[in-house]
Amino acid sequence: MATDYDAPRKNEEDVSEDSLEGLKNRRNDQQSGQVDEDEVAAAESFELPGADLSHEELTVKVLPKQQDEFTCASCFLVRKRSQIAKIDGNLIYCTDCVRS
Repeated sequence: MATDYDAPRKNEEDVSEDSLEGLKNRRNDQQSGQVDEDEVAAAESFELPGADLSHEELTVKVLPKQQDEFTCASCFLVRKRSQIAKIDGNLIYCTDCVRS
């Protein structure tokens, strides 16, 4: 068996802590401090898709489309005119939709 001469030497206390009983006691001590979380209280904080949000109020101010903006005919997002990639008759497409 090879000996590592650079490793720190163990004294009597370190050897007893490495024993099987010492490790079991240390594991039990660490687990005893854990607090059981109430699953019902944790579940109440999660929002499920399709949840009823009728009692919620919007805090976002919605502005009408500005002079330098257009609505993409594919994704229906309002974009700046600098993002126009294709005009097909009355339909205007953004650069993201033309790329994909």
